[in-house]
Formats: sequence, C-alpha cells, structure tokens
Amino acid sequence: MERGDVGAQVRSAVDGDAAAWKALVEGLSPLVWSVVRSHRLSDADAHEVYQTAWFRFAQHLGRIREPDKAGSWLASTARHECLKVLKNMRRLTPTDDPQLLDRVSEDRTPEQSLLDLEEADAQTERIRHLWQEFEELGERCRQLLRVLMASPPPSYQEVSAALGIAVGSIGPLRQRCLRRLRARLEARGAV
Repeated sequence: MERGDVGAQVRSAVDGDAAAWKALVEGLSPLVWSVVRSHRLSDADAHEVYQTAWFRFAQHLGRIREPDKAGSWLASTARHECLKVLKNMRRLTPTDDPQLLDRVSEDRTPEQSLLDLEEADAQTERIRHLWQEFEELGERCRQLLRVLMASPPPSYQEVSAALGIAVGSIGPLRQRCLRRLRARLEARGAV
C-alpha cells in the first residue's frame, strides 16, 4: 500500500468509512505481522500483539498527525508491544524443577504485611514502655545505664572516672539497676 493511499484511507476511516478501514487492515497487516514475527514470539503472544497493535491504532486513529505515515505508526506500536511481552516473559521462567516450584514466595501477602505491621506497633509500644520505666529509675541508675549503652561501650575504668563509682561496684550496680527496670516492666505487663 502506497503512503498516499494510506493517508487517504486513514482520513476516510476517521470519517467512518468501513471499506477504508478494511483496506487499511488488509494493506498494513503484512507490515504488522513482519514486525511481530521478527521478535520470535510464540503464536499466542504474536496474535495478542497483532491485535493490540490494531486496537491501539483504532483508539488513536483520529489523533494520528501524519496519516501518510500510519504504517510507521503501526510498526512502531507493534514493536513496543512486542518488547512489553518480551520484558514480561523475562520475569517468568518456565521450569519443571519441583524444588523451585515448592519455594515459598518472596512477595509479602496482605495478611503477612498486616501481621508485620502489628508486630512493629507492638515493638514500638514495648520500647515506649521501656523508656518510661527507665525514666522512673533513680538518677544514678539512669546515668550508669546510659553510659554503659554508649557505642562503643566504655571500659569500666572510663565509667569509674566519669561517674565516680569504684570499678568493682560498676557490675553489681548495673545488675541491680537492670533488675529494678525489669521488675518495673513486669509489674506493668510490658515484658
């Protein structure tokens, strides 16, 4: 089909001429099929792309700026649709390996996402309770535990110098403070 003929047929098809549409399909189908076949798609995918290219052409028929180049438009659309199919095929890998088929999906189900969210909320609540109870400890315990939580942790000699606590008392004092904190959390039901 000549370019001039294509342009005239497109303009007539836009105006509702069914014979012009039929002439376009008959005249440009070999072009569309050649593009589709060049991508070596399966028969089912090739037919799908062929139909999609014509569907897109029909959708945009009245908006094609250069009706004489409708063949180029169709070929380009067919190529883009083929590339979409090929891209989607890369995501899928046919296999008969039973171990691969039994593998647990890496995608999160909505239920699992909800459970994770609830667990994160519960963890946030536990941390909030921990810090509330921590603030209720005596000043000396708060100071000691804060210093010992530093990263990197200081040596007992550094803690002794900073807080004025004998090196031999740091471990037992730390244990008492942590026991108090645990008891407060247990009393609250936060452990």
